[in-house]
Amino acid sequence: MARKKKKQAPLLDITIESYAAEGKSIARLDDGKVLFVDNAIPGDVIDAVIIKDKKSWAQGRTTRLVKPSPQRIDPFCQHFGVCGGCKWQMLPYQQQLVYKQQQVIDQLQRIGNVELPPIQPIIGSPHERYYRNKLEFTFSASRYRTFEEIGERDDKFTPEPALGFHAPGLFDKVVEIRTCYLQQDPTNTLLTVLREYTTARQHPYYDFKAHTGWLRNVVIRIATTGEILVNLVIHNEDVPEREAILQHILDNVPGITSLNYTINPKLNDTIHDLEVVCWYGKSYIEEKLEDYRFKISPKSFFQTNTYQAEALYRVARDFAGLTGTETLYDLYCGTGSIGIFCSAGARQVIGIELVEDAIKDAHLNAAMNGLTHCKFYAGDVEKICTDDFFTAHGRPDVIITDPPRAGMTEKLVQQLLRMRAPKVVYVSCNPATQARDLQLLDAAYRITRLQPVDMFPHTHHIENVALLELREI
Repeated sequence: MARKKKKQAPLLDITIESYAAEGKSIARLDDGKVLFVDNAIPGDVIDAVIIKDKKSWAQGRTTRLVKPSPQRIDPFCQHFGVCGGCKWQMLPYQQQLVYKQQQVIDQLQRIGNVELPPIQPIIGSPHERYYRNKLEFTFSASRYRTFEEIGERDDKFTPEPALGFHAPGLFDKVVEIRTCYLQQDPTNTLLTVLREYTTARQHPYYDFKAHTGWLRNVVIRIATTGEILVNLVIHNEDVPEREAILQHILDNVPGITSLNYTINPKLNDTIHDLEVVCWYGKSYIEEKLEDYRFKISPKSFFQTNTYQAEALYRVARDFAGLTGTETLYDLYCGTGSIGIFCSAGARQVIGIELVEDAIKDAHLNAAMNGLTHCKFYAGDVEKICTDDFFTAHGRPDVIITDPPRAGMTEKLVQQLLRMRAPKVVYVSCNPATQARDLQLLDAAYRITRLQPVDMFPHTHHIENVALLELREI
């Protein structure tokens, strides 16, 4: 018989000292060990239990707030602390910005370990709520239950369906979302309409373990132009029921300009390789950044905070310092948004992106804005940027790179060092991996400007823009 794991004694009256990366808070135990916990802020006194114990650190779960920090405020969302989306709602927004600024400084200094210029004050978001232009909700046959709900019960609960967000760290459990403050209406209306309709019709939600059930996901995108796109993802075709639910959505959710559906019989939720069928309206919506227009289809990538995307791109454009004569290379260009946004100051824009569908959208976006000097190429940067390519298109005077959270590959960093553009503007959504890359680029570049930008209030996520200029030999 397997021996039961011995329960550790609870930790009492633990004082939270500071924030760490990824939104976790830090306390120090009597033996000097560092304790990381969620749902706490500096100044809180808490009780906790250890859920992961290592030699020099431990991860804990807050069980009771003994004494709140003077900084703590009441969260505005009923799902706070459960869904895992907005972990900093108990902290005033201006204080969130202070910690985010410090996060950028700490990671660039600790990981990058290179000479840094003064970091400019962080640019906060003018919208603290309803700032996202895209949300995806999941139908699950298994609703997530909190520790408090489960209590000391040893018996199993009967599974209940739920429509909402995946519970943190769990692929099969979904937190039921009644009201979400991340996106403006009609998002919450759509959730209510779908929940009531599917319950009345007894439509089965997807079971992630048995791979059964009909309803899988629903994605809603809302543009500042007022256009609204909805994509309903179902497991298998059922024409009468599909027609009925789509018509019900159209009749009861106001303002939809593009209503789509996708059939996904796969074992995972990705739809990049699946057909999206437009059932009503046009197959895309249009978004604006300044005077530039962008086509957004159900599978397009676009910055999820349109208001702050303008602020972020203005910083990148300012750092690029374009005079009208430069060849601008836009790496990880996606659908071309940064390159197009900066295009008025460049002689030509060359965008490179691995995803072919994104490049197709980039061509359409350039054409939509009447830009003939923006060219986009699908493929790997290391393979595309050869001497022959430079001979045909020109060497870069300025490079803008906007990689995913993992940062740039070391091969790409070495390629940038070989390309030797006079300026590199590095837009990052993860200062830790940006710091790692900046350390490698230090072989040929010095960092001359740094500007953090907050795209996601009430979360630990932060963007940072760095200007690198080629060292004189």
